[in-house]
Amino acid sequence: MRRDVATPLTLLLVLGGAVLLAGLNLGTAPGSALHVPTYAVSLVGKYLCFAILALAVDLVWGFGGILSLGHAAFFALGGYAMGMYLMLQIAGRGQYGAALPDFMVFLNWHELPWYWYGFAHFPFALLMAMLAPGALAVLFGWLAFRSRVTGVYLSIITQALTYALLLAFFRNDMGFGGNNGLTDFKELLGAPLAWDSTRCGLLVITAALLCGLYLMARWLTHSRFGKVLIAVRDTEARTRFLGYRPENYKLVVWTVSAVMAGLGGALYVPQVGIINPGEFAPAGSIEAVIWVAVGGRGTLYGAILGAVLVNAVKTYLTGAYPELWLFALGALFIAVTLFLPRGLVGLVRAPKRTEPAVPTLAESASEEAVG
Repeated sequence: MRRDVATPLTLLLVLGGAVLLAGLNLGTAPGSALHVPTYAVSLVGKYLCFAILALAVDLVWGFGGILSLGHAAFFALGGYAMGMYLMLQIAGRGQYGAALPDFMVFLNWHELPWYWYGFAHFPFALLMAMLAPGALAVLFGWLAFRSRVTGVYLSIITQALTYALLLAFFRNDMGFGGNNGLTDFKELLGAPLAWDSTRCGLLVITAALLCGLYLMARWLTHSRFGKVLIAVRDTEARTRFLGYRPENYKLVVWTVSAVMAGLGGALYVPQVGIINPGEFAPAGSIEAVIWVAVGGRGTLYGAILGAVLVNAVKTYLTGAYPELWLFALGALFIAVTLFLPRGLVGLVRAPKRTEPAVPTLAESASEEAVG
């Protein structure tokens, strides 16, 4: 697919499709053949949140060569930040009628932990949904990239990171609801989450954010920074020899990707109604990598396509044939690896725009350094 067609088509399908679904939900009678049920609106909204996560993974893997098996950690941290805000919005309306969240009352807590301060305000929660994943990414990336950890070793470390957070958030004394997590949300910015209009609004906002992040990622990867980043992906040693600092480029794209994933998690929580430690599970990060591989690594729009298609198939199979889903997922990944190494978008992309063009980008970075 030509680049000048891919971008407007992606924006049209994502944002236009979301607006269309919202209109069919709110503007048609429930008995109409054109009516889209509210559960379908929430389901598509969840798919788009996963598409944001896939876009973040494609940014670091497709263009930076960093195979992350721990991006679910950033997604979940953003989700917990939003979940804390939503929990404080129902203070006094829980089962115990207390000013604290119900799980804190059950555990005999008498006051909010200090790290819950500020989450009663939406701007602060939104800031933390970006800052918490970003800060963790900066710390982890600075240590890993400065030590020149690459390849499978880096992938294993990222997986260990998200698994460590999984175990930590399972603990009741962490103050995040333990195994049950955070749930029973009722409203967002004063709008009841049960309302159809709220669900449709969240869908359109998620689509708009996905489009905005897609444009930002496309601008970043087509800039001089992106060309050097691809050179680092292909020939890191040569790029370092030419005077660049690969660890700096990796750290920047890694942090940007983490913030993107955190925003996706923040929008995911009000649409699914729960956030628990299971979102940290390494399996979630591995699935995100599969979405990108299926759609097309290094294309951005392929990551969005893969996330939506694979999750749609997952929804169907887990309902109709739940015992077959994991086998189907494994078979899909193997089939894509063997027969579609460029993913689904590789079937329609012109040959001259595929992998052979990558060395040219590496050479362009060399020319810039020499110049």
